[in-house]
Amino acid sequence: MVDTAVAPPSLRALLARRDLHLRLVTGEDELSPGSIDRPVRWVHSSDLVDPTPFLSEGLVLLTTGTQFVDTADYTAYVDRLVARGVRALGFGTEVVRDGIPAGLAAACLTAGMPLFEVPYRTPFIAVARAGAEAIAADAYARRSWSLAAQRAVSLAALRPDGLTATLAELSRQLDCWVGLFDAAGALRTAYPAGSLATPAVDAVTTEVTTMLRRGTRAASSLRVAGSAVSLQTLGRGGHLRGALAIADDDLDHEARSVVTAVVAMAALALEQQDGLSRAIGTFRAGLVQSLGTDDPTLARRASRDLFGPLPSAPVLVALTPGTSSRSAALGEWLEMRAQEGRGEMFFGRGDDGLVIVVPTAGRALLDEIADRFEIVVGCSAPTGYDAFSSALTQARTARERLSAPGVADFADTARAGLLAALGSEAARSVAAGALTPLRAHDEAQGSALLETLDAWLAHDCSHEATAQALGIHRHTVRARIGQAERVLGRDLSSFAARAEIWTALRLAE
Repeated sequence: MVDTAVAPPSLRALLARRDLHLRLVTGEDELSPGSIDRPVRWVHSSDLVDPTPFLSEGLVLLTTGTQFVDTADYTAYVDRLVARGVRALGFGTEVVRDGIPAGLAAACLTAGMPLFEVPYRTPFIAVARAGAEAIAADAYARRSWSLAAQRAVSLAALRPDGLTATLAELSRQLDCWVGLFDAAGALRTAYPAGSLATPAVDAVTTEVTTMLRRGTRAASSLRVAGSAVSLQTLGRGGHLRGALAIADDDLDHEARSVVTAVVAMAALALEQQDGLSRAIGTFRAGLVQSLGTDDPTLARRASRDLFGPLPSAPVLVALTPGTSSRSAALGEWLEMRAQEGRGEMFFGRGDDGLVIVVPTAGRALLDEIADRFEIVVGCSAPTGYDAFSSALTQARTARERLSAPGVADFADTARAGLLAALGSEAARSVAAGALTPLRAHDEAQGSALLETLDAWLAHDCSHEATAQALGIHRHTVRARIGQAERVLGRDLSSFAARAEIWTALRLAE
């Protein structure tokens, strides 16, 4: 942090004033560490038995001891001061009595309350004035520091690596860990690197991810590894660009003003990157369309210089949902992963979702995407780039077959059979419509045409086998099939007609 060259207001600063002639009665080694270094908000004097209703936290209290003439309950008196948050007690000697009462000194020592002597020649007003001067000097120093710190981070923002330079400068000014998270909740950069333990970083990452998933601007705080971490989302509601995390136990008003300036600059820098990101996204989408022609020549050449080589064949072609509340975050996360491992993955916007290409050994990345972003990812069978369009169709087919988040493999869809691929809501609606005349006739006439037709098709259109299965005469079966043909208005003697009705029956189940 910037050195203000001004001692912060504290009991130690008062004791250091030679002109006041103050003397610490309780030894510093007998007090809790840091007791005489705690910030002092004001110096006040009172001889009331219980002055606490008129005191605020963080004061140094001065007294001459007149309240102890009729009572000697020093322990209760000191305990009340401690409970109210009084920082220290100063006793003015030679005014009412000689020296400091031993009972008061013992009570202060027991309670951990710093006790100091104010000699007769030092008026209380001089001590109060010294405290006020120290508080004013500290406030001026803090404001000066804040202006200098904001100037420093502003200059850092003008550097070519403006955003990272700004965060590094903020970390230096606050003398604490600062982390920038991207829109997907991943830690993008941190200063000083490695200064926050991995479990603490994981806890902060979890909280940031939760905040970003809400999609609204928010601030939060949590304690990790004994330190307080403040969090602030970046960007506007519905279009969050990430979050800033600061591990600092005590951010005062001046420090928060510096942080606010950095948050504004970081949000602006991330918004400015949007234009470039959109241009890159458009270029990636064009390469996906080029791959869809099953000729990878152009895509290989264009991708090599900007994104690195395309993944080596055979590859898996994956497809995410066409609309997702976290599509932007997924795109940024994929961009970061693609930069970390050039040639290990390629992605771009397709007609109905993000198209992701990985080598067959990179299948775990698809699982990570589905889990992290809670989406369905359709995955093709291993393929070469000369069959890219077919692989994309496979991925789309597999994606439509899964409703819960996860990776849907086309191989599983293929093993389920052709009807599994046809089992969309549209197909089931058409199937139900084709069978509606039979259902209506059965309900109106009390017949069993639908049941009989289903059994007849299941027994290879054998009247004898169907009759045995249903426990009726074969002539009854023949009559019902004839009636079904008339109700449906189609001849069931052809294979095509029988196949269509059988398919409708299966989809309608």
